[in-house]
Amino acid sequence: MNSDIQIAGDPLALPHLLPPASEHPRTVAAFAGLARAIADQPADWRPLVRYDPTTRWYHRLRTGPGYEVWLLSWLPGQGTGRHDHGPSSGVLTVLAGELTEVAGSGRRAVTRRLTAGAQRTFAPGYTHETVNSGLEPTVSLHVYFPGLTEMPLHAAPHCAVADPPPVTTSAFG
Repeated sequence: MNSDIQIAGDPLALPHLLPPASEHPRTVAAFAGLARAIADQPADWRPLVRYDPTTRWYHRLRTGPGYEVWLLSWLPGQGTGRHDHGPSSGVLTVLAGELTEVAGSGRRAVTRRLTAGAQRTFAPGYTHETVNSGLEPTVSLHVYFPGLTEMPLHAAPHCAVADPPPVTTSAFG
């Protein structure tokens, strides 16, 4: 053991010895954190929100290497229809109001009520339908990685037990 060797100076003061700080998110948790950070700054996004009586309103809020952040507004009854996001994963965060999400089909269908502050993550191929089934306008934030290039619509699933009643846009979007 050689106790005569000492390192001169503070190694943390030498930036070239430190790993570079990540400028952009790289994991699902980091993208969820990005969505939370944006949600926590309503003065930055609230003035941008608009409402369209004929369709959901959307605005691309931010882009980065391999991702996009979208701000959406939903009036009561407005929804997406059953869809997936192609090769993109995503984070959905409800900023104000509430959304209803229906995922899966038949006996496996799961309905979730997402209120302000709720956050959902999803992988490529995740099929769902989202609608503002409440009485108040809703605002949501969507982070897609990679950026959203497609959003294929799907027919309503066939119920294995009995044919369901017709689905209307006012019921599910």
